[in-house]
Amino acid sequence: MIETATEMLTVVVEREVPYPAEKIWRALTQPHLIEEWLMKNNFKPDQGHRFNLTADWGAVDCQVQTVEANRSLSYTWDTKDLKSVVTWTLTPTGAGTHLRMEQSGFRPDQQPYYHGAQAGWPRFVSALEQVLERLD
Repeated sequence: MIETATEMLTVVVEREVPYPAEKIWRALTQPHLIEEWLMKNNFKPDQGHRFNLTADWGAVDCQVQTVEANRSLSYTWDTKDLKSVVTWTLTPTGAGTHLRMEQSGFRPDQQPYYHGAQAGWPRFVSALEQVLERLD
């Protein structure tokens, strides 16, 4: 009997940001702001809403899974043969908010996607922080 690895891989990016969760929530849920740091989209923060993220390289099909205003947001992230889930968690701290992004569901044989996410998400989160700096 041949056993194959079934452990899924996860990418996590965590940052302490000097902004309240409400401000970060706006940047995570308003389509014009999402476009500034991630991709063009037709996002709505409604559980079950299907939306797309589009870039010059293609599109990602998504569906909102959970919405807890100013606390947690998750959505599926499906492209080609990758079926994963992105979860954002906002935790208030004394100096602002602990921001956590987790993309889970990479199979062991999906190393190119996994490494792409490891490289891409820190850049996306940095771009998100730049959007936050400009928001009122």
